[in-house]
Amino acid sequence: MQRRDFLKTSALAAAGLGIMATGLTACNSGKDSTHGTVTGRGGKMKLSYFPYELSLTHTFTVSSYSRTTTPDVQVQIDYEGYTGYGEASMPPYLGQSVESVCAFLEKVDLGQFNDPFCIEDIMAYVDSLSEGDTAAKAAVDIALHDLVGKLMGQPWYRIWGLNPEKTPDTTYTIGIDTDDVVKAKTVEVAGQFNILKVKVGLDTDKQMISAIREVTDLPIAVDANQGWKDKYQAIDMIHWLKENGIVMIEQPMPKEQLDDIAWVTQQSPLPVFADESIQRLRDIPAIKGAFTGINIKLMKCTGMLEAKKMVDYARAEGMKVMIGCMTETSCAVSAAAQLSPAVDFADLDGNLLISNDRFRGVEVHEGKLWLPDRPGLGLELL
Repeated sequence: MQRRDFLKTSALAAAGLGIMATGLTACNSGKDSTHGTVTGRGGKMKLSYFPYELSLTHTFTVSSYSRTTTPDVQVQIDYEGYTGYGEASMPPYLGQSVESVCAFLEKVDLGQFNDPFCIEDIMAYVDSLSEGDTAAKAAVDIALHDLVGKLMGQPWYRIWGLNPEKTPDTTYTIGIDTDDVVKAKTVEVAGQFNILKVKVGLDTDKQMISAIREVTDLPIAVDANQGWKDKYQAIDMIHWLKENGIVMIEQPMPKEQLDDIAWVTQQSPLPVFADESIQRLRDIPAIKGAFTGINIKLMKCTGMLEAKKMVDYARAEGMKVMIGCMTETSCAVSAAAQLSPAVDFADLDGNLLISNDRFRGVEVHEGKLWLPDRPGLGLELL
């Protein structure tokens, strides 16, 4: 590598790590009159998007609803011949829609920024446009990270200094269903995964776990999705689950019952992770001590920038970390996977649950996440 190229790559890497964030000049200048575009450094940054409904391979059921599709909005940012891809996925409980995401993205005017490397500044502006709209914000964040990684010629796990050899196994999710269906789904993925994730939270929990145990002895993570309402019922169930090879519990009770959850966590022989009880970085202090760890999802926390901060904060507080996803294409799943070498558990199978993925990105080899060496998020359009 020539000295000039080395210095350029080193400077870009430092920018990605946040080291040069204050040294980059003119992050908020160079405004163009064209809505949604920026000029500067010889090019223009252009944001575009379109709705894209995700089709699930199987009906997906949790304790509160069932669905066969998930609304989604695909996003891209083009700049100097490079394209960064992002997406917003909206399962029902997020309270967002294709219409709300598109309405939010219509407000995003990148004209006040002339440098895509100023991710902190850009996302602070994007976040200021509304109180919520986290999935729409995540779509912009993911596209920016993909774009900047491509400009740097490096994948984000490398920019963050993470070792791809340390990626964990990902769980494969089995929704609530009849005994025959859950057994069939388990057999269908036999040999492909080393850990399963099973949705529980109804009065059929033991029956369903027992049915799965008839066909596999793999470790299982369970997600109650706030389905257990009584703390004594919850702790009794957790002890039974431990006896049946379950290794962790996610969101056992409604988020409003934080004191009950804290009691369950103190009594639990298994780690208890927050999902619905946590959304963003600012939520961590309020739940510290009530959970063993947190489940971070890009669609809830506004994207990769905040997710990385959440990982670092949780680790500093001695908490375990899980990285999860919604039903998503390989775009958003690959974005989350960039952080996977830094976590204890990964639930990154959302792209494996749909039949119309647009991308090739992160893959699963013998149950373990495999991060491609391609720059940005490592995506290839199918």
